[in-house]
Amino acid sequence: MKSRELKQYLDAKAAYYDHPDFIKNDPVCIPHRFSKLQDVEIAGLFAATLAWGNRTTIINKCTELLSLMDDAPFEFIRYHQPMDRRRLMQFCHRTFNGLDLLYFVEFLQHYYTNVTSLEFAFSGHIIPEDETVEKALAGFHRIFFGLEHPERTRKHISTPEKNSACKRLNMYLRWMVRRDKNGVDFGLWQHISPAQLVCPVDVHVARVATRLGLISEAKSNWKTALELTARLREMDPEDPTKYDFALFGLGVIEKYV
Repeated sequence: MKSRELKQYLDAKAAYYDHPDFIKNDPVCIPHRFSKLQDVEIAGLFAATLAWGNRTTIINKCTELLSLMDDAPFEFIRYHQPMDRRRLMQFCHRTFNGLDLLYFVEFLQHYYTNVTSLEFAFSGHIIPEDETVEKALAGFHRIFFGLEHPERTRKHISTPEKNSACKRLNMYLRWMVRRDKNGVDFGLWQHISPAQLVCPVDVHVARVATRLGLISEAKSNWKTALELTARLREMDPEDPTKYDFALFGLGVIEKYV
């Protein structure tokens, strides 16, 4: 497929999936249950962190987690008592368990005691001249694990410094940063540009991108994420991750492999 034809094809697919109808069957529906900034940030972080496997299961597990927080995540994070944490120990989704959840809650409580928005845990590490959010992701990883923490929990927050694709964090940043009129992404954060976002890459996206000639190898790592994003930026320099909708839709929904 020629470059112009490929852009037209992906533009059409992105427009088709970047639609309010996309929300109800995707983990992004979890933060969409809230309107307060901090509730959206917290619910979004958990939804992205738990985004492994079947989307229906992910949504159900996120719903269960939020119910343990009385469906008021920011209020729970800020004002819960130590005895309230006992109920969290029962939670488990794949390899994410109650011990991991307790540390997430501890970090968030500590963070929100001092800072109003989780945005600054990312945006504080980059400048407008940075091409991508690479430094933001690495900086967030360092901040997140700045408290004493279980070693096992480190696998749930990735960093490009270890050549991880950082798929879930890149998806989270897309939700928080990217803004358009379609209503799927929130566009709540103002100190990171949509042009700096990196496309989330998992096995499905990598396979589709390889078949379309956007990347050289179907690998899910940071090098591939940058390679893919560079190609997508050629199509839309200001909003490269809008094509995440197209690649995800083709790979997961249409089974274009």
